[in-house]
Amino acid sequence: MEVRRCSWGNSKNPLYQKYHDQEWGKLNLDSNYLYEMLVLESFQSGLSWETILNKRENFKKAFANFDYHEVAKFNENDFERLMQDKEIVRNRLKINAAINNAKMLVKLEKENQTLGEFLTQFIPKPIMHHPRKMEDVPASDDLSKEVSKEMKKIGFKFVGPVTIYSFLQAIGLINDHLENCSFKNGGL
Repeated sequence: MEVRRCSWGNSKNPLYQKYHDQEWGKLNLDSNYLYEMLVLESFQSGLSWETILNKRENFKKAFANFDYHEVAKFNENDFERLMQDKEIVRNRLKINAAINNAKMLVKLEKENQTLGEFLTQFIPKPIMHHPRKMEDVPASDDLSKEVSKEMKKIGFKFVGPVTIYSFLQAIGLINDHLENCSFKNGGL
């Protein structure tokens, strides 16, 4: 059987193919995974996704295996350590946002809500788009603008509508695999 991928998933980079085939567009509301994708998507802003995927393991080490309970305890020394870490993207605003957003996840939990529960208030079940070509996939939409606005109200940072749209795709609440992609319904 011929494997057909979305055009961006045909990269020669095996990490890119694996991400396309096994993660992107597949529903995963595990809290640590949501935090991981939120961190990676926010760091991706202004950069290529391939750059971030290539550094994913480094981000994982730098941010306590994406255990947001641990990252929420990070202090100034941890921040400075991250700013000196050449294996990740060293951006003051993005590092601050990653630490802040871990604290916001803990805050949500103290209010008896997970990020997954918060998101499914807006998207009770995954949205399946399956456009014909990648040019038909928006960078953001009204839904991502609304989710972004509400996340900012809570105190999340670096969660603009474009980042949130990509995040919703990454965690599978929006499935934009192309109509002819072998993975549009979850895989082969």
